[in-house]
Amino acid sequence: MTSLKTWCLLSLSVLLLSISPTETEVVQSMSDCEGFLLNENPPQIPDILINGTIMDQNRYKTICQTYENTRRFVTLYDTNNKIPVFSAYKYRGERRLDEDKRRPKNVSWKIEPQLEERESMSNMWDDVYKNQAINNDYRNTTIFDRGHVFPCSHAFDQSDKVSTFTLTNVVPQIKSFNQGSWSKMESCVKCVLQKYCINNNNDPEGFVVTGAKPGTETLNKKVNIPSVLWSAFCCYSKNKNKWLASAHWGNNIAEDSKSKYLETKTLKELHQELNIEAFPNSPQCPLTETVSEFYPEINLDNDCKNMCPPQASSAPPTTTTPTFTRHQLMMLYHRSKLMCRKALRRRANQSSSQSLRLRRLCLDLIRSRLRFDESNLPLKEVLLELLNNGDLYHDENDHNHPKLLPKSITIVN
Repeated sequence: MTSLKTWCLLSLSVLLLSISPTETEVVQSMSDCEGFLLNENPPQIPDILINGTIMDQNRYKTICQTYENTRRFVTLYDTNNKIPVFSAYKYRGERRLDEDKRRPKNVSWKIEPQLEERESMSNMWDDVYKNQAINNDYRNTTIFDRGHVFPCSHAFDQSDKVSTFTLTNVVPQIKSFNQGSWSKMESCVKCVLQKYCINNNNDPEGFVVTGAKPGTETLNKKVNIPSVLWSAFCCYSKNKNKWLASAHWGNNIAEDSKSKYLETKTLKELHQELNIEAFPNSPQCPLTETVSEFYPEINLDNDCKNMCPPQASSAPPTTTTPTFTRHQLMMLYHRSKLMCRKALRRRANQSSSQSLRLRRLCLDLIRSRLRFDESNLPLKEVLLELLNNGDLYHDENDHNHPKLLPKSITIVN
């Protein structure tokens, strides 16, 4: 990695020296960068990475992220979209020194010289950064953060943390999402890794893969704005005498509530939803289990207080908060558009904040042409909010569409 500010000031002769393999390594395949993938098997991502083979090697580049002559993590980078497909790393805990627990200050964002073709460097004052994002791409925006894929907070020491500040390890991420549910997920996963992913040497150890699914919009007409961010981990737990795994993903959209948490999902659900196999050829990683059973204990820990989602109540449903199965929710989903239209007509002349919010939520749902199985998580959350809103109930005299909804519902799988 080379400092962007430094590169721009270098002469051509010094520039060529700065791109030596000791500073950054763009390698031919994922197998050339060992130590960061479980069983050295990269994820399976259709049309991009199959059985460890990069399908388009002109577009997708393996970066063995190197800092201070030490390999820190591995990234598969999309030079067309100018964002990482994923970064993978081995969680090793966090060194106990106070300085190693702090986020680095005044760190220059770095670029990867080897992503650029040598001939493009002959005139370095032209637009030579054809294959990657640069710092200017992220400036003058109040909407997006430089969202870390390998989070700085998961790094072992200060050098590891600094190594994550490369523009090949970030994506344009909506600020409220990055600083909201996604940040809480990163903290929760760190707590799980630190407390439960203990190897036979009594050291924290877990394998994490985090990536982004490209969207249809770009930042400054150059850098793709991903539609979804996803993350998965797998580790052995000496404490529990078994392997643990979970997955998370979320849509890269603005969040209204600071109390939102991402749902903890299984590796199988990640595969079904995003068609990503995070840990192929690793049968030890449980496909149908999550670590959510540990959340109540984690949330009581002083270092991890309320980092993980609150545990759902195991009490049987009551008349005020019944549960709906997924099948029932699917039926309600298809009816809710009609319910929304009716609610909007009733509130057409009202301008209260509640009415305006209801209108916006309804319009979001009405305009969607997706089937329930294809709809994303935020849309389902909108549906839940609509269904919980008493204004969506049918009139008592509407015998053609009898009232089905209670005052409050909870969705169960």
